Amino acid sequence: MTLPLIDPQLVFAWQTAHSIARGAPLPVHDRGGYRVDTGSDKETKRWVFPRLCDGLREIAQEIAAPRHYLKLCGSDEALRSALPARWQMLPTNYFMVATAAAAVRQPLPDGYRLALDRDGPVVRASVVAATGDLAASGCAAEAADVFVYDRIETAQEHRRKGLGVAVMNALAGARQSLTSTQLLVATEDGRGLYANLGWRVLGPFAAATIPEL
Repeated sequence: MTLPLIDPQLVFAWQTAHSIARGAPLPVHDRGGYRVDTGSDKETKRWVFPRLCDGLREIAQEIAAPRHYLKLCGSDEALRSALPARWQMLPTNYFMVATAAAAVRQPLPDGYRLALDRDGPVVRASVVAATGDLAASGCAAEAADVFVYDRIETAQEHRRKGLGVAVMNALAGARQSLTSTQLLVATEDGRGLYANLGWRVLGPFAAATIPEL
């Protein structure tokens, strides 16, 4: 089955806002993809490709050190076919977009409070339990006509209470442009949750790295 192609400009806009949300360098064009020179302890560089191309294959051949990541808007099989054996596939994620029905409103359960903080284009939402523990959190950034959600997390002991939805709603309410396309990358577990909230899968998002020795 042929997967639909995702607009490369949309992928670049997503990576731009994603980098802003994480305080990482902005992406630059590199051989058909978008490179982020992360320079962190966990990640040296990453490349995101909107489609399979010779540039991805070339980079995969060049890189032999760990902490480099190759990501493709495509299937695991497509990415694996372009990689030398030293590369290891990571769990598949999914590139998703909000639809008109993506707003689901519900009050916080008793004993929880929500805080919203803005730092320039980045918005962070936190849900705190009565004990003072961080129960759920997430952030978002707006850039290039997209609004990207990132690191939406709920602590294990506070799940199934709608806290993740509350975080999403709070972030959505902080958008400065209501016409911005809302995007996120979901895990396999998260895909179903977001689908229930009115999000649509644009396509799989495959990833690989070279493991540490």
